[in-house]
Amino acid sequence: MKKGWILFFMIGFLFVNAQEGTRNWGMLKIHDQGSLGFHSNLINDGVFDDNQGLAGFYNDGSLSLSGLFPPVFQDVELLADNGLELQVSMALTNNMNFILGDVGTRSDPFVSLQFLSDTFHTGSQNLSKVDGLASVSNKQNFIFPVGDAEQLRPLIINSEGVNSTAQCIYFFGNANDAGFLTSVFDNTILENISDQEFWQLEGSVPSTIQISWNNRSQLSLITDQVEAVTIVGWSKAQNQWVNLGDSAVGDLNQGFAASASFVPNDYEVLTFGSLHLPEIFPDLGNHLLTPNGDGVNDFLHFEELAQSLNNRVLIFDRNGLLVFEKKNYTNEFNGFANTGDLVISRSSGLPSGVYFYLVDMDDLKLEYQGYLYLARD
Repeated sequence: MKKGWILFFMIGFLFVNAQEGTRNWGMLKIHDQGSLGFHSNLINDGVFDDNQGLAGFYNDGSLSLSGLFPPVFQDVELLADNGLELQVSMALTNNMNFILGDVGTRSDPFVSLQFLSDTFHTGSQNLSKVDGLASVSNKQNFIFPVGDAEQLRPLIINSEGVNSTAQCIYFFGNANDAGFLTSVFDNTILENISDQEFWQLEGSVPSTIQISWNNRSQLSLITDQVEAVTIVGWSKAQNQWVNLGDSAVGDLNQGFAASASFVPNDYEVLTFGSLHLPEIFPDLGNHLLTPNGDGVNDFLHFEELAQSLNNRVLIFDRNGLLVFEKKNYTNEFNGFANTGDLVISRSSGLPSGVYFYLVDMDDLKLEYQGYLYLARD
C-alpha cells in the first residue's frame, strides 16, 4: 500500500461501529498521495466521489460495500481472502489492483464495478477478478476482468469508436437454462453450440471481441477440430444462434477465438460454437522461441511462407490479446510486441509463456494456426 498522508474533510460526520463497519454520513476525501484502508464493511450514505490517492480494502475474511451513494475512487487495491461484495456500484478513475479476493457484483443486476475513461486494472487472476458485472465508460478498447467464483474468464473488446457505456458478465452454466436453446441455429453453417458457459455483453458501437477457452469449456463436446471453433451469438432479431467468428487458434484444451465486427446490443449472449468445415487446414506445428542471441530459435521461422507472396502473421497471448502483426512476414518476431494498446512494458519484451499464432496465406487460400512457447533466460 502507498505511503502518504490522509486528510479528511467532513460534512456531517463519520460514524464507526465495530459490528456494521464504517458508515460515511458526509463527505470523506482522500487527497493526492493519500491512502485509506478499510478493514471492515463500508456503508456509504454520503457523497464520496472526489478522491485522489489510494483506497484499500483489506481483511482476512470478507468485506462489503453498501449504502445510498456509489463511491468513486482514483486507485483501489483489494486484499481480502473472501473478496469485496458490492451492494452498490463502485467507480474508478485510474487503477484497480487485484491482489486477492473477488469483487462480487451479482447481488443486484444494476450493480457493477465501473471503469471510467482512463481506468485500467492490474493483477486479475483466478483468485482475484470481477465475479459478476463489470462496466466501462468512454472507452474504445478494454479487457473485462470477469469470471465466476472459480476462474477468470476475460473478454477483450475492440470497438470502432468510443463506447459511452459498455458492460460484460460471465456465466459458467448452460445457456439452455436461460432460454437460449443450443439446438436452434442454421445447420448449414453451424454444427454445434456449447452449453458449458456464456458471456453477456452490452454496447452500441460495432466491435470485435476475443474470448478464450480452457479445459472447463469442454470444446471436445462440440468439435474435434480446433479450426472449426467459432464465436456465436444469440440474435435478438432472428431468435437463434448465428456465427460471429473470424478465427480461432490453440488446441481443444486451450486457445481463443476472435470475432468479426458486430454490435453487441444485437445479441443476448455469446459463447463458442463449431462450424461445418469444407476442408481440414494444414498444420505448421508448434514452435520454441529462445531469443538469447545464440543464433538458435532467436526468431519465429516458417519455411512454408517462402511459397506465399501475400501472407500475414498474427501472434496473440494466451488471453487473446494481439501482440504482433506483420504482412508478408520474413521471420521478424523475436519476442517483442509491435502492436496492442494494452501491452505493458513493450520495450522490455514479452514475458515467457505460451502464445498462439495465426498465419494467413491469402494468395494460396490457406490458413494455419498453432502455438509457440517463448522462453527467456
